[in-house]
Order: sequence, then C-alpha cells, then structure tokens
Amino acid sequence: MPRTARQVSRSGWYHVIARGNGRQLLFEDDADRERFCQLMAEHLEDAEVSLGAWCLMSNHVHLLVEDPLQRLSQAMHGLETAYALRFNARTGHVGAVFQGRFKSIPIESDRQLLAVVRYIHENPERAGVVRADSYRWSSYHEYAGSFGLCDAPSIRELMDDYGGFAALCADKRFEGYVERSNGRVADEDALVAARAALAGGDPAKLKELAVARRNEGLQQLRSFGLTVKQIERLTGIGRAVIARETRGVARRGDKLP
Repeated sequence: MPRTARQVSRSGWYHVIARGNGRQLLFEDDADRERFCQLMAEHLEDAEVSLGAWCLMSNHVHLLVEDPLQRLSQAMHGLETAYALRFNARTGHVGAVFQGRFKSIPIESDRQLLAVVRYIHENPERAGVVRADSYRWSSYHEYAGSFGLCDAPSIRELMDDYGGFAALCADKRFEGYVERSNGRVADEDALVAARAALAGGDPAKLKELAVARRNEGLQQLRSFGLTVKQIERLTGIGRAVIARETRGVARRGDKLP
C-alpha cells in the first residue's frame, strides 16, 4: 500500500515527532542524548533545516523545524539512521529503533507556532517527570537565555509581541494545542485537550449537567479529537451514551480551537 504524502506547510514550519519502535526507550543515558543532539545539529544543518525548539523524552522526541526547501525527510532519515546504528552498536539491540515514519504536523499560523513552542517545552512537566524549567534535555533554557542548538530569531521576535517567553508560558491563549494522530488526541494529552475543548471546564462535571448541556459537551469533546474510550474515562459517562450522542460529529485537525 503506497504511503500517504506528507502535508506541506505554507509557513515552512513543522512540529515533528519521532517515537521509539514499540514505545521502546530511545536513550539509555545522557551520553545517548548528547550524541543525538550532535547528530540532530549536523543533519539539520546539512539539509538547511532550521531548529526552532526541541525536547528529548525517554521514548520519543519533539522538534519544531523550519523547512523552506522541503528537505525535512532527508534530514530526519539521516538523523534516525545514524542514531539507530550508534544505539544498536552500543546496546546490542537488534532491529528498528524508531517507529515507522516520523510524524510532521504543518504549522499554519503564528498562534499555532507559539502554542507548539510552549507544548514542546511543557512535555516533561505534563508527563510528570519534572518541571519544564528544571528539565535539561529541551530548548527551554535556550529560550530563557540565549540560543544554542536553536536558530529561530523570528520566533523570539514573535514572542516579544506577547511579552517574551515567560509570558507565553503563562498565557492561556496558547493552551490547548495537543498532538493528534489522524485527528485523534494522544492518551497522555487527553485531559489537556478535554479542558481546552470545554473552555477550561472539568470533563468530570459533565455527568452532573442537564441532558442537553451534557450532550453538547460530549460533542465538543468528540469534535476536538477525543475517542469514545477517552471521553468515557474522563467523564464517567457510559460509552453507549457517548457513542449515541456524538454520532456523526466531525473531528478537527491538528490545530487550536
């Protein structure tokens, strides 16, 4: 079956996610993370792809990149191949290290761009690892200070319109961006997505509302990309009711509400 062509971003910016095969760990220690960063810088530079933000989690990686020449696939193929060879040789692992093709989400507005910057840096905190400002393996400290791996003066200038990086991280207008696959929200982002869909409301409170208002809330959750199973878990409402009341609701893409 032929692969689906990647969507091309009019802005040139993409949110890129690369995951470990079968959710396996990508990094055994800091030496692995340091080598990945080195290879990332080399392969992005060779392809003339600019790095806007990054975060290395245990079994996946988030990048924000600008690819005006459409060489992102070249850069990521080179990076993943080089890192996988090194990882397998060092650990004795056999087989694929990364899970299929990397995912690239086109960025189509300034608001979405800034929301992705915030989302990437908040990953460690959302995962319950550590506060975002205490996490070493992201570009958080580059934005709080001076750029190192990142080369994105246009993003910093855009942030200045909203009071800078610290203000952006506290601005509720940039909440609600979540990673989606085929329009569906990842399980780890389900609660954040639900609150955004309900304009800050608590999904667990839906079952206390009158039927009409409850059903409206269920439809908002479904349209935002949450699955029936995710909605059931967050609201405590039975899946038969959710499926019935949200039948035919269209899901949104990878954009802010």
